[in-house]
Amino acid sequence: MKIIVPMAGRGSRLRPHTLTIPKPLIPIAGKPIVHRLVEDIAGVINQPIDEVAFIIHESFGKKVEEDLIAIAQKLGAKGTIYYQNEALGTGHAIMCAKDSLDGPAVIAYADTLIRADFDLDKTADSVIWVKQVDKPEAFGVINLNENNEIVELVEKPKEFVSDLAVIGIYYFKEISVLRNELQAVLDNNIIHGGEYQINDGIKQMMAKGMKFVPGKVDEWMDCGNKDVTVDTNSRMLGFLHNDGEHLIDYGVKQENATIIPPCYIGEDVVLINATIGPNVSLGRGTHVTDSTIKNSLIQTHAHIKNANLDNAMIGNHVNFDGNFTSISIGDYSTLE
Repeated sequence: MKIIVPMAGRGSRLRPHTLTIPKPLIPIAGKPIVHRLVEDIAGVINQPIDEVAFIIHESFGKKVEEDLIAIAQKLGAKGTIYYQNEALGTGHAIMCAKDSLDGPAVIAYADTLIRADFDLDKTADSVIWVKQVDKPEAFGVINLNENNEIVELVEKPKEFVSDLAVIGIYYFKEISVLRNELQAVLDNNIIHGGEYQINDGIKQMMAKGMKFVPGKVDEWMDCGNKDVTVDTNSRMLGFLHNDGEHLIDYGVKQENATIIPPCYIGEDVVLINATIGPNVSLGRGTHVTDSTIKNSLIQTHAHIKNANLDNAMIGNHVNFDGNFTSISIGDYSTLE
C-alpha cells in the first residue's frame, strides 16, 4: 500500500504561521499535521505501508524534505519527494508523482485530520471518504444509488443531493487506472476553475463502470485558518487524552503552576506562576510566566509572560509580554 500526499500549497489562510513553515508541518497536539494524517491513515487501512510520496513545492527546502522522509521511515516505508512548483490543481499535483502511481494507494490532502474505524471494501475499485455535514451546499458531496455506490460527485450543490461531504482522502485498488485517466485530462487540457482536477479523472473511471463506495469518518478536522486550527488542536487533545496517551513530558519544570487537562506539554518547558489548560499545546523549550493559557496552540521556544490567552496561536521563538487574549503571532516575533 502507498500513501500519496499532495501538500505543495503554503497555506495562505494560515499566515503568518505559514510564512516560515508549510502548513502540513505545523504541530497539532505536539505532532505535525501531515505526520498525524499519515499515521491515522495507516491505522485505518491496517495494511503495511510500502511508500509515502509527498508532493511539495521545491522552495520548502531540504530540512522539510528530511522531516517528511523521516515520517515515512517511522512507518517502515520508503519516503519519496516530488515537486509541484505551479498551482495547477489537484489532478496536476497527483500526476507530479506519476512514477509512484501503481498498485493500491491512498491519496490524502495534508490539511485535514480524521478519526475513523472501518474496513475497506475489497470489492470496490475506490473508496471516497466522506463526513456527514450540516451545510452540504458549502462542500463537494457524493450522490449514492440504491446499492450505496457513488454514482456522482457534485461540487457545492445548489439543490440538495446528499449531506455526505468529500473530505479529500481517497483509496484506489489500482491507482494506475486513475493515473491513466488524469493523463488524459492533462493531454486534452480539461480544466475547471483554471486547474486540472482529480474529479475529472474519477468521473471518467465512473463512466467506465468502476465501483466507488463511501467510507465514513467519525471526525473530520480542518486546519485551514487560525481559528479552526486552534479548535482542531483542542479536539485532538481531547481524543488523545481519552485514548490514554501520555501528553505531558515528565521533565516539565513547574513552580506554582497548574495544568488542567487535556494538554500537550513538550520537553524543556518551564511553567512559573502559570495556569495551563484545558486544550493547550506547548511546544519544546517554551517558558510561561505569570500567565493563564487555555484553548491555545503555542509552538516551540516561545517565551510568554503576563498573558491571559484564549483561542491563541503563537509560532516558534516568539517573545510575548502583553494583555491581549485571542492572538495569532508568527515565528520570531517580539511583542513586549
